[in-house]
Amino acid sequence: MHITQGLKRNAQIFADDLATVDGDRSRTWAECADRVARIAGGLRRMGVVDGERVAILALNSDHYFEYFFAVPWAGGVFVPINIRLAPPEIAYWLNDSGAEILFVDDNFLDAIKALDGKLETVREFVYIGDGATPDGMRNLEGLLEAPVPDAERGYEDLAGLFYTGGTTGRSKGVMLSHRNLVSNSYHIIPSMFYRQGMRYLHAPPMFHIADGLAVFGVTIIGGTHVFIPGFSPDACLEAMETHQITDTLLVPTMMNMLVNHPSVETRDLSSLISIVYGASPMPEAVIRRALEVIPGVKFTHAYGQTECSPLSTCNGPEAHVLEGPNAGLFKSAGRAVLGVEVRIFDDDDKEVPSGDVGQVCIRGPNVMQGYWKLPELTAEALRGGWMHSGDGGYMDENGYVYIVDRMKDMIITGGENVYSTEVENALHQHAAVAEAAVIGVPDDTWGECVHAIVRLKEDVELDEAALIAHCHTLIAGFKCPRSISFQDEPLPLSGAGKILKTTLRQPFWKNRDSQV
Repeated sequence: MHITQGLKRNAQIFADDLATVDGDRSRTWAECADRVARIAGGLRRMGVVDGERVAILALNSDHYFEYFFAVPWAGGVFVPINIRLAPPEIAYWLNDSGAEILFVDDNFLDAIKALDGKLETVREFVYIGDGATPDGMRNLEGLLEAPVPDAERGYEDLAGLFYTGGTTGRSKGVMLSHRNLVSNSYHIIPSMFYRQGMRYLHAPPMFHIADGLAVFGVTIIGGTHVFIPGFSPDACLEAMETHQITDTLLVPTMMNMLVNHPSVETRDLSSLISIVYGASPMPEAVIRRALEVIPGVKFTHAYGQTECSPLSTCNGPEAHVLEGPNAGLFKSAGRAVLGVEVRIFDDDDKEVPSGDVGQVCIRGPNVMQGYWKLPELTAEALRGGWMHSGDGGYMDENGYVYIVDRMKDMIITGGENVYSTEVENALHQHAAVAEAAVIGVPDDTWGECVHAIVRLKEDVELDEAALIAHCHTLIAGFKCPRSISFQDEPLPLSGAGKILKTTLRQPFWKNRDSQV
């Protein structure tokens, strides 16, 4: 249960195999292990001691990968920073974590300037870009003087602080131990078909645990990591072709852009074996489109959260079919993965009958140690030994979990519960809809009303009445939007690609009492 064990094993038995590819730069496992030991030596010479927090603010790269292993090799704790944060939010994460060293690339040098005088604990900056080293910073390559032995922290030692996205409130530092992250990797291997020799594309941002699962899982199994700085459908498709990618993970917004890209059907994607998706609900129309344009690929729905390192359930390719006895089963988030228990509890933490909606709760070695410096919230989230996910869902008689909504995203209108994901699914089934988010807005009669914010596809016209009428053909009338706002710009996203419903709600709930 040491994060670094997989890296050391690969250097021993796969020494000359390709470990990382970043643009024109590639390294073997032997080279990666040597660099990690040397970077760790540099960190130790900078004064890093066991348990010290070392943060990073950067786009995806092989240097980011090295950071994830060099920090624990040196005995430290990694703190990945959300790349979409504003400077005050970056300062909050760094100060709250007590990070003393910050790795940074070229893309965030201006943000660092804006933080001047606002950082309480950061004492050193490590530049991991390819240009001239900025004044007052150390260069990553300058840390490579001499290797040090692995600190061999493991098991219950804290490995990383992964801050929650703040989509439903202020970010919290999730404390994940070596046992949490390594256990999660072993859960992933059979659930997501990880295997030695796989070529994995890191398309989601590496600060997010959704990509972190592959950083550690692909390493443990001895696959190859391929990096692009950030997701765009063009960059993703180009990398898939050029590097003969076999596996990747995409969040639903990314999958939507990829499968609806004009060139997707002309690209050579024959190397693709498996695409995992997760982090937020996937509209049914997007899944159907993916099955149509990338036939033969194994699709897997992975459900989890940062607090679970993150994987809890998986729904594999056997469920991603449009005909036969499993048709429609892709609407489920799947069943508990090996080593993890999942149950549905009511408000009194009693298990509900099959088919009843309650809160999804998880127990296993993947569940976090707690929230950093927040003992009361930790006790509430982990009460009874179960992680209370905050997600509403139900389980069928065969153990398949269906997520209906975030508990905080549920809309209560006239005493009826409306799950925003169900309405969003209906909206996405209209051919003109590119993106949609559903929120509750204040209403003096009903308490809340269902409101949709929609972006249409280019050069398509559709009015509010027609889209509402479309929804009435698919879902009950009380669930349908009472109003729709159309906008031309993409919906606001978190750094992990989740739609920021808190941002969308703000104009409607300004100066109003709200429970959502």
